[in-house]
Amino acid sequence: MATVTRVPLISSLSTVTTISCHIKFTHLPDSSSHSFHAFSSSSIAFVAKRNRDCCFRSSRVVKVSSMADLAKSTVLVTGAAGRTGQIVYKKLKERSDHYVARGLVRTEESKEKIGGADDVFVGDIREADSIVPAIQGLNALIILTSAVPKMKPGFDPSKGGRPEFYFEDGAYPEQVDWIGQKNQIDAAKAAGVKQIVLVGSMGGTNLNHPLNSLGNGNILVWKRKAEQYLADSGVPYTIIRAGGLQDKEGGIRELVVGKDDELLETETRTIARADVAEVCIQALQFEEAKFKALDLASKPEGTGTPTKDFKALFAQITTRF
Repeated sequence: MATVTRVPLISSLSTVTTISCHIKFTHLPDSSSHSFHAFSSSSIAFVAKRNRDCCFRSSRVVKVSSMADLAKSTVLVTGAAGRTGQIVYKKLKERSDHYVARGLVRTEESKEKIGGADDVFVGDIREADSIVPAIQGLNALIILTSAVPKMKPGFDPSKGGRPEFYFEDGAYPEQVDWIGQKNQIDAAKAAGVKQIVLVGSMGGTNLNHPLNSLGNGNILVWKRKAEQYLADSGVPYTIIRAGGLQDKEGGIRELVVGKDDELLETETRTIARADVAEVCIQALQFEEAKFKALDLASKPEGTGTPTKDFKALFAQITTRF
């Protein structure tokens, strides 16, 4: 009597997408997204049928063509054209043996800014439907979108005083940092994303923080609301509240973590964007990073020991929010 070797059925869209990730898709934001869904659905039916046939007609073990692809994690970086987002997206691309990188930007111009690759989607986080194609088939989502205040023209530093800031219509923190991030969290949850990393800012415990006064946007208030929404979503998460961001080399400082803005009372209140980017990616690798919220900064260059053990770094934090 022949021995039957059972081959697992492939039942999820994310699995098929991962298996097929060696195929290069060209993303067009409108009609092509429907074609992508059609392809994925037909692929599920085809692969499942093929596996059933192999199970009952042959005793051979059927090998998946690319087991390496199965081990990769598909990760979307939103705000991928921002100064920190670009670094995260680039780091993921450099680690193609572990990750399939995607980016989400708001305009075609921003897409070209970071190379115009087919894995960069164009969508507006304020419009929930526009970001769905980018999120389908993901394992993890890294949220780096943020409202950006602009300085009002006419400021003359030689005359003293402080510059005034404003937010463009439709781009206030309530619309970007609350509604936009809520849309991302909802879409990720609906798509079965396994982890969300959200980058925010320290200072959210203080309603009178100076950042809230910029353009009367209350930016930290809205960021904090989105963070709470994520913590309540049921999706495994890591919330990173970064200190003052600096455009400096990463990987050469000792990182420090804290909670409830306690680091703002110390001399350790800044961090290189490159270090924030690295922590975002490292958070995808350790269970110790899940269901955690942490403040993040670094010691001055030349003091302490550059952080290499990220598992130990995340283990220091016990706070869920």
